[in-house]
This record gives sequence, structure tokens and C-alpha cells, in this order.
Amino acid sequence: MSEWWRNAVIYQIYPRSFMDSNGDGTGDLPGITGRMDYIQELGVDAIWISPFFKSPMKDFGYDVSDYRQVDPVFGALEDFDLLLGEAHRRGIKVIIDHVLSHTSDHHPWFQESRNDLDNAKADWYVWADPRPDGSPPNNWLSVFGGVAWKWEPRRRQYYLHNFLPGQPDLNYHNPQVRQAGLSNLEFWLQRGVDGFRLDAINFCMHDPQLRNNPPRHSGAGSFLTGGEAASPYGMQEHLFDHSHPDNLLFMEDIRRLLDKYDAIALGEIGSDRSMDVIGEYTRGDSHLHMAYSFELMGPDGSASHIRQTLETLQAKARGGWCCLAIGNHDVERVASRWTGNDPDTDSAKLFSILLGCLRGAICIYQGDELGLPEAEVPYEQLRDPYGLSFWPVYKGRDGCRTPMPWSEDAPNAGFSSANPWLPVDARHFALAANRQTQNPDSVLACIRDFLHFRKQQPALLHGDLKFLPARNDNVLACTRATDEQTLVLCFNLDDEERQVHKRELSLFDGQRLQQLNGFPARQGAIANGSLVLPPRSSLIAEVCRESG
Repeated sequence: MSEWWRNAVIYQIYPRSFMDSNGDGTGDLPGITGRMDYIQELGVDAIWISPFFKSPMKDFGYDVSDYRQVDPVFGALEDFDLLLGEAHRRGIKVIIDHVLSHTSDHHPWFQESRNDLDNAKADWYVWADPRPDGSPPNNWLSVFGGVAWKWEPRRRQYYLHNFLPGQPDLNYHNPQVRQAGLSNLEFWLQRGVDGFRLDAINFCMHDPQLRNNPPRHSGAGSFLTGGEAASPYGMQEHLFDHSHPDNLLFMEDIRRLLDKYDAIALGEIGSDRSMDVIGEYTRGDSHLHMAYSFELMGPDGSASHIRQTLETLQAKARGGWCCLAIGNHDVERVASRWTGNDPDTDSAKLFSILLGCLRGAICIYQGDELGLPEAEVPYEQLRDPYGLSFWPVYKGRDGCRTPMPWSEDAPNAGFSSANPWLPVDARHFALAANRQTQNPDSVLACIRDFLHFRKQQPALLHGDLKFLPARNDNVLACTRATDEQTLVLCFNLDDEERQVHKRELSLFDGQRLQQLNGFPARQGAIANGSLVLPPRSSLIAEVCRESG
């Protein structure tokens, strides 16, 4: 099997907001197909498309009512087939988002399961009797706030929903449910998809004894960064509501199916101990190919935090594989999050270059290649149920989901001829793709050039990662090395100039550094025995032998 995924650049597309082809204000599959040249020019290896299945859209597609149909708002199965063909014609892999842990409450499985205790699907969801006083079976909480149980009067039982009440959890302890989930995956594998991004994959199995979660005694934790200040979810240690050990057996079933089709799985891990779980879920060749978590998608973008996170991941994964991301559809845009909401071009370039120099696959969220800041969405235009529940302490995820700006001078920035489902931020017009394409010094030009540069450096594709000492907490220094190439990489995430002395880089006698530069970003320089790093800059240098 090809291991293209190990160093792949994956571009995440949130279809509602990428491109509207039919003028209804919502992005769709033909819109993605129509922008395939843009995706190809960006230089990515694969696209990950967020859910487009039939859904009542309570959580905008992450509540699936039919896993084998495209929701009419996004098009039809024929539109997906065309998209797949156009991507493959350009050498681009297609990964689709798949939600295994729960369905919509509109799904026929749930509609049958909820009717009584004796139907054929009575045990397909997580049902439990009330306690003697009528209260829920235990203290589990929903990620989106409130208790994780909802009363169903037909059965006189509660059902579990780790997310919205309209997203009931499937019971994967039931082998029939596991087989049904695998059959839905195979439907898309037979259509030719190259893999799946598996949503909240460690949530598939719970503790059958329904034991209470203990209270959290230090810090705060949340599956989705940003909402923990408002939600009580982070006040528990989530020991029993997800990540049950038997879930690993289901991962083996998934891997066997994927291997038949030479396809891959990228798992989303949400857990208090996510770095341990990533190792468990990706180690060896019988579980998921790779996984990611949210450690680099919080507000701390310091070099010391990044280094500590990656060192911990390397230590705990122990052979497992990570897909690294600093942004997605669930978190504030990195251009604002890591700059204190004062984004600038140099920072936007630096963050993407840093991401692309790390060991593992990387995922770029649509619009981050343009350096988009978090959009301001007025309360009356909010759509995200997470934000509506916790506003104003937490404004939800709409700010990173607003439409892609394609054209500076077009209505709605060229996203749609109609009023879009979320407003286009006024600041995004000046960052539109057509304007940046014409500017060789733009963020978009930088990312395109850097991704091409990355493909030419064996150490960035295959090299081991080793961190080097740096005297300043906001300078990240490391090496990437293979037998044929060693690179020294330094990143200054500070707002002031910093220096790294060559002696800190552990170079041997007879070695020198040759600076490499193939992309328009603020660069450091090698001078007088030091690496001089301007604010928000990077320096990539190859270790060479002194001539003579």
C-alpha cells in the first residue's frame, strides 16, 4: 500500500462556505468542482470535505439522516462522482468526513429504535432507564452544554447524546451496529473515495456500566477549544462517556475494510488524554492510519507550547502517526487566535510555514492560505447552536465558517449571487483569492510557493524531528534529518528580533549552514556566527560540509 498520507498536505473544505454554484446562498459540491483548478494550484495532495450527507442540519451536516445520499442543498450523488473524477484527474486524493458515533434523530434507525423496547433496532442506540427519582442515569454531560441524556416518552427511557439532543449516540457494543457502520463506509469506498476523516471517532463506545465521571480537579478541558469557559463539560474527567477500550477492536474492523480498497483513515480525537489516545489509535498497522487532536488549536501559539505539545506527542504516540493542524471548522481562525485578534501578513505566512515544516501529515483549513482573520458575526446572524447556547462568553464557530472570498469586487466576495448563509466579513474582501493571486508577495503566493518548496526537500517529507535549545521561549528551533539531508529550522514567533547562536545548533567542525529560500516570507539571516531572526520570521538552512 502507498504511504502517501504520511507527509501529505490535506486541504479541508467546509462545503457550505466554499463556493455556491446555483445561487441559493449555500456552498455545494459543484462549487467545489468549479474551483478544482485553484485547489490544484495550491499544491495540496488531498482534500477533506466536511459532511454533505442528507441531514436536517441541526449541526450543519454532522447530524446525518442518510449516509448514502447527498443532501439536496449540496447537490446529488452524480455531483459527487463528477467532483471525485475531476480531483483524481488532477492527482488529488479525496477524503470525506464520516460521522460514525451518532446519527440524526431523523435517521430511520432512530425513528424505529425510539418506538418501543422490542423493535429490531431497539438496541442500536444507547438507552438507559431513569434513576428511581426519574433523573438521568448518570452525570454525563454534553459537549454542547447540559446533561447528555434526553427523555423519550415512547420507551420511558433516556437516550445518550454526547453532542446535541438531535444527535443520538449509536451503540457500537452491538455487532449489528458495527456492521451497519462498515457497510456505509464501503458504499463510498466503492464509489472511489481515498479515505475518511472520522469525526469524534473515540466517542463510538461508552462504559456499559454507565459509571459517573469524576470531577476535574485542575484546569479546564473541552473537546472543542474555545467553549470551555462557558460550558460545564470541562468540569469533569471524561473517563467513562467515550474512549472505551473495546473501541480499538472496532478500529481494527475499519482498518481491515480500508486495506481492501487501499484507502486511509484520519481520526479526530477528543479526549482529556488525547495524546495517549492518538498513540493507541494509530500505533502499528491494524488501527487508524493517523489522527489529530486540538492541542495546537487553542489560544497558546507560543514556541514553548508548540514544542512541548510536539515532544509529548512524539513520546506518547510511540510509532503512531499524527496529522497536524492549527485550524479547522471548529476553532477560531489561527490568524486571529495566535496574534491576539490583530492578524498580519507576516504572521499568517509564518504559521503555515511552521506547520509545513513539522513531522507528519498537515491539514490546512480553507481560507487560512489567504490569512483570513476570524470573522465578526453579529448575534442576530449566528447559526451555530454551540455559540447560541453560550453567547456572549463564547460566540461559537460561525466566525471561522463564513464564506470564502473569491473576488474583491464581486457581491458577497464572489461566493454567491444570493445572500449567503453567513455574512462575508468586510475585511475579507481585500484578502480575496483573485487579488492575492495577482500579488507575488501575498499570503496565498507564499503558501503556494512554500508547498512546492516542501516537496523538493527530502528532510521535510521524511526526516526525523529533533528540537534544539533556544534561549528565548518564543523561538522554536529544530532539525529535520534524513540520510541525504539535514535541515535546521528556526521560527521567531515574537514581535521583536531574536538571535540564535550557531553553537546552540550543535553543529560539528567542518559543517556550515546554507540558507534556503523559495517562498516570499519574512526571512532570517546568517551573520557573524548567529541566526538573526526579525519579528515573525523563519529561517530554513541546510547543513553542508565545508569545501576543501
